[in-house]
Amino acid sequence: MQMTGAWSANQESGRMKFDRSDSSSHRWGLILAGGDGKRLLPLTRTIAGDDRPKQFCAVMGDETLLQQTQRRVSRLVPAWRTLLVLTRKHEPFYADAVAGFPSSRLLIQPSNQGTAPAILYSLLRLREMDPKGIVAFFPSDHHFSDDAAFTRHIDSAYAAAASQPEMVVLLGIPPETPEMEYGWIEPGSPLGDPVPGSVCRVSRFWEKPCGSVASSLMERGCLWNSFVMVGCVHAFLNLIRRALPGLVELFESIRSSLFTATERTALCELYSGISTTSFSQDVLSAQPNALAVLRATGLGWSDLGEPSRVRSILDRKSVQMTRVFSRDYEEMDGKLAGKKAAG
Repeated sequence: MQMTGAWSANQESGRMKFDRSDSSSHRWGLILAGGDGKRLLPLTRTIAGDDRPKQFCAVMGDETLLQQTQRRVSRLVPAWRTLLVLTRKHEPFYADAVAGFPSSRLLIQPSNQGTAPAILYSLLRLREMDPKGIVAFFPSDHHFSDDAAFTRHIDSAYAAAASQPEMVVLLGIPPETPEMEYGWIEPGSPLGDPVPGSVCRVSRFWEKPCGSVASSLMERGCLWNSFVMVGCVHAFLNLIRRALPGLVELFESIRSSLFTATERTALCELYSGISTTSFSQDVLSAQPNALAVLRATGLGWSDLGEPSRVRSILDRKSVQMTRVFSRDYEEMDGKLAGKKAAG
């Protein structure tokens, strides 16, 4: 892939850097594709015949969820400024999809230790390439029914993050039901000019509330957390540094190995000593005052975390499901309901 005047290469280290003489845009897209997708595994096993995570499975048509995400993100960010976070054990499932990609676009974790390490690793690498970058994080295993509306809202989020460089902007979804399995965002006051009125400060996070609380949150105008986030590189790093200083210190200790032949070894050693950490629970929930939320309407969003959600979207799209799919959905829904009742 030819990169027209936007990159310079350090011949000794192989390090790629953004050329600041080209200031047309510092927008980046980062696709999170390193999760294990365990909740939907019974369905993806039926579709694909193996244990691949849902992002590498064609759950909603002919394309995999990762391919759909890449196509969606390509409306906002050019391919050479779109990075993928992957996990090494999933390589048999993504190898063909990323064949021919420059290595600088692939951030491969030794193991899946949760979203916080994945996001931190990607930010530290991106900081070396473009310290002034404004990055949007996109889960690779979600569904949006209206790509044009998605593009408009993310454009607004990029603009809001540029005008408020110390804040991270979250994409909030108006709820359709009092969902107990989603995170919720309670909006506060609008940020004010020049940011659109649909962007507000965050008052509080509610992580997977009980039914009565979820109903109350819905009545009060709270939003589902889509986990799509936009902000300056330094704003994200500051968030993590305040919440998880020890984790940041560990990653900073391998900074000199990034983009060198020793990066893989250093990263393996680091990951072998860290615990699983959630960006939503351990970083975002702890610092609502550093966050804003953009109310994004008309997206038709779902995280596809349960077979029933997949079935609901397929029904809306008038997709004819085969008998085996219908039977498997019913069996999986019954098993999941039984587990929840037992728990």
